Amino acid sequence: MSGEESYRSERVFRGRLLAVRVEEVVLADGRRARREIVEHPGAVAILAVDDQQRVALVRQFRRAADQELWEVPAGTLEPGEAPLECARRELQEETGFSANEWQPLLTFYTAPGFCTEKMYLFLAQELRPVAQKTEIADEQIEVRFYSKREIETMLPGLHDAKTLVALLWWLHQNR
Repeated sequence: MSGEESYRSERVFRGRLLAVRVEEVVLADGRRARREIVEHPGAVAILAVDDQQRVALVRQFRRAADQELWEVPAGTLEPGEAPLECARRELQEETGFSANEWQPLLTFYTAPGFCTEKMYLFLAQELRPVAQKTEIADEQIEVRFYSKREIETMLPGLHDAKTLVALLWWLHQNR
């Protein structure tokens, strides 16, 4: 199986966070197809584990899902920002904690069928409280820490993919 070759590309939308482009491509067998691609700058997710081996989750309302979701702290990369730098900033903004120990865990695409968003997952440990700096004035975030046992019971009710990836990784460590 081989890739596709683009012969026409048009950006049809550019917003504050993302853009959408439509590409006309030629498939390996010569057929032509159309692809709609959401361009995203990339993001980070943080598996923040405290000294009691509990993980931090944040609850916030997500308009696209039309519900409040429990998620690992996360955020979008700023132009030119390194993933670790972004993770440090987002942990403080969303939880009011910083970490002395950071470890990169996984890199994955969130929805590669239509979106360029690449997610960088970090483990943050040796947490300490700092001033919380919510980046958007209307962000309303609740922060709680959960044990592995609590997370195992919560899993069926969690609906955010990056959170499921992070928590499943965490739950399967040291088994």
